[in-house]
Amino acid sequence: MSSIFTKIIAGEIPSFKIAEDDEHVAFLDAMPLAKGHTLVIPKKEIDFIFDLEDDDFKNLWSFAQSVAKKLENAFPNQRIAVAVIGLEVPHAHIHLVPINRTEDLNFKNVRLKLSSMEYEEIQNLIINS
Repeated sequence: MSSIFTKIIAGEIPSFKIAEDDEHVAFLDAMPLAKGHTLVIPKKEIDFIFDLEDDDFKNLWSFAQSVAKKLENAFPNQRIAVAVIGLEVPHAHIHLVPINRTEDLNFKNVRLKLSSMEYEEIQNLIINS
C-alpha cells in the first residue's frame, strides 16, 4: 500500500523534515492550517493508526510528543493540537498544529499558501528550538 508518504520517506518527493529516527518521520504539512502544522508518521506502511502493533503505536506517540515539544518552543501558541483523521492519505499519521482557539483546528479552514523560503524558515525555527 504505497502512498505519497511512502514516497516522502524514500526521498522521491521533497519535504521539509522536522525530525526523523529509524521508525518515524515528521515533516511540515503541504497544506497547513497554521505555520508549524506538522505530520508525524511511522515509516512502516500501515493504513490506519489503530492497526499499528502496540509497541509501534506507543513509539509513534512518544515520537510525536518529542516533536510537539519542539513546536511548543518554536511557536508562542496556547496549545499544540493533535488530530488523527486517517482519511486523507492511506498511511497512519498524526497532525500537530499550533493553535490559539479550538476553531484553529477546523480542517475546513482556508489552508495557508507558503513559499519554499517560508517553509525553510519554519523548518529551521522548529529544528533549532
